[in-house]
Amino acid sequence: KLEERSKENTEKLQSWRNALKEAASLSGFHSLNMRRESELINEVVNHILKRLDEVFQLRDNKNQLVGVESTVEEIESLLGVESKDVWALGIWGIGGIGKTTIARAIFDKISGDFEGTCFLENVRVESQRPGGLAWLRQKLLLNLLKDENVIPDIDLNFRRLSRIKILIVFDDVTCFTQLESLIGSLDWLTPVSRIIITTRNKQVLRNWEVRKIYEVEALEYHHALELFSRHAFKRNHPDVGYEKLSSNVMKYAQGVPLALKVLGCFLYKREKEVWESAINKLQRILHPSIREVLKISYDGLDDKEKNIFLDVACFFRGEGVNLVMKFFDASGFYPEIGINVLVDKSLIAIDSYNKITMHDLLQELGREIVRQESINPENRGRLWHHEDTYEVVTYNTGTEKIEGICLDMSKAKDIHLNPKTFTKMCKLRFLKFYSSSFNGENKCKVSYLQDPAFAEVKYFHWHGYPLKSLPSNLSAEKLVFLEVPDNNIEQLGDCVKHYSKLNRIIHAACNKLIAKTPNPTLMPRLNKLVFLNLRGSKSLKSLPSEIFNLEFLTKLDLSGCSKLKRLPEISSGNISWLLLRGSAIEELPSSIERQLRLSWLDLTDCKMFKSLPSSLCKLKSLGVLDLHGCSNLRRLPECLGQLSSPILLNLAETNIERIPKSIIQLFMLRYLLLNCSEGHESIPKRPFL
Repeated sequence: KLEERSKENTEKLQSWRNALKEAASLSGFHSLNMRRESELINEVVNHILKRLDEVFQLRDNKNQLVGVESTVEEIESLLGVESKDVWALGIWGIGGIGKTTIARAIFDKISGDFEGTCFLENVRVESQRPGGLAWLRQKLLLNLLKDENVIPDIDLNFRRLSRIKILIVFDDVTCFTQLESLIGSLDWLTPVSRIIITTRNKQVLRNWEVRKIYEVEALEYHHALELFSRHAFKRNHPDVGYEKLSSNVMKYAQGVPLALKVLGCFLYKREKEVWESAINKLQRILHPSIREVLKISYDGLDDKEKNIFLDVACFFRGEGVNLVMKFFDASGFYPEIGINVLVDKSLIAIDSYNKITMHDLLQELGREIVRQESINPENRGRLWHHEDTYEVVTYNTGTEKIEGICLDMSKAKDIHLNPKTFTKMCKLRFLKFYSSSFNGENKCKVSYLQDPAFAEVKYFHWHGYPLKSLPSNLSAEKLVFLEVPDNNIEQLGDCVKHYSKLNRIIHAACNKLIAKTPNPTLMPRLNKLVFLNLRGSKSLKSLPSEIFNLEFLTKLDLSGCSKLKRLPEISSGNISWLLLRGSAIEELPSSIERQLRLSWLDLTDCKMFKSLPSSLCKLKSLGVLDLHGCSNLRRLPECLGQLSSPILLNLAETNIERIPKSIIQLFMLRYLLLNCSEGHESIPKRPFL
């Protein structure tokens, strides 16, 4: 009828034809795919909400970003979002130029088009920590798969990912091996997936055969002025009378976004005289580098705030706020005020994981300030570079000026400590001997320590601690962090009774400690313990029952405890991970049912393990039950189907003869691993299979 009425108006008729043709080609939601109308409505509503989130997120970003809109559009076109191939794109430039900001803006804009997404921040920093790459890989899988319990089998996880469209941003990558460890190659990805890598090292992108590399350049003058003005004047342009002063600041900031932001915050609501003084100070700097520009904000701090800034720059970047606050509080730095001041001045930030972050340029600023204290490392307050630290501790040149020492032993030669190495360091607050490599080699040798000045130490980490007991003058009253993995400790000493102030992990993989029944009075003193790692304690025969009563203990690792046959009875507890891999455990106590939050139970290669108690089936949070290699295990509880949330049940390399019929009730079960044999009865099938 429309065609008949519009015979004379061919233009209108053609427009209707085009509109109907376009509408017919649009994809939508088909009611036949939904059993119920309510499901279709929910699907449509969720789709609209998702699109609204993208719109609001993009709007919020535009309120914060300056001069990157065209960059984001250009990089988005380079990504080839409509292409069916796998694309990897590199964002390359100097530190502080805005690589992460741009990558985040792109991620926020296009992430809604992908099934799995992950923005992996600070790859460089996190990978340098012991086990850092493994932690990053776990975080990557958790974000992409959206599972609370990622399966231990890495290959299986990647096979799962090969079926979905994913978007990953690897932020601040410094070497090819980091990408290799985290993701391997692009071969397993679906053709429509996208990878974005930010780095300061272009060779990393070449090594990974990245097709497209975008070099981030400094902001153009008008964009730089707008960004600076937003922080200095809380508007898009300078106040009247401040135009020339702002122009002078632009010359020194050189279009680097971070420098503009920090200077803007520093000069906000300052009088002209202060601006002129600051600019004159800049002019007196012979080498007007970005680090010197940033030092203006540092100069405005009081002594306590400066100490916090320098400690973060040298030791605490990437650490949790709670630990750092405890350390600074014990050091008398009033962190409740100091941390907020540093955040307000953009010298540090707190990320979404409640960790302290700091830009590369600001970290370099702090470390340069420390280096300028003296040409001789022993006369500086903080030592973090392995060459400087090695020189001081090896040649016994330490002085009373040293407040903190951090040594990556994997980067140093064999270290033969003089017994008097720490005798003169009476102001020492921070001591960290660690290894960023995975070889576990202990390079630090010392027969004894003569009168070490550890009375003021608040943070004590020593990987491979070589002595048989902790230093007697290590003040437990002031200590807030103690970590001594892979040590030779046989006794903790009398000061252990005061360790109630510890709020972080005691990570003591002791082969000789607790050779007999542990002191039952020790556990209540450790009421702030979160993670107790006794992995590889070959002399450990039993545990005190109080261990399960620790309020904050969530992870207990007893892997490799080859003499531990039984666990104590359990009255209560909040443990979520119980790792018994390769131990001599024969059975679990029936009271295991009281660990209501237990989500991961690992009994891999427990050759002596005989049976599971039926009470285990009452654990409503248990997601992973790994019995791989329990060759002495022949039966499972008949009530196994009562488990509420199992995702993985690994029965491979066991001698289980029959699978309980109740297994058909495990509707959440995704992976059942077992070896089929002639003596194995058939697996019960779910009615709908």
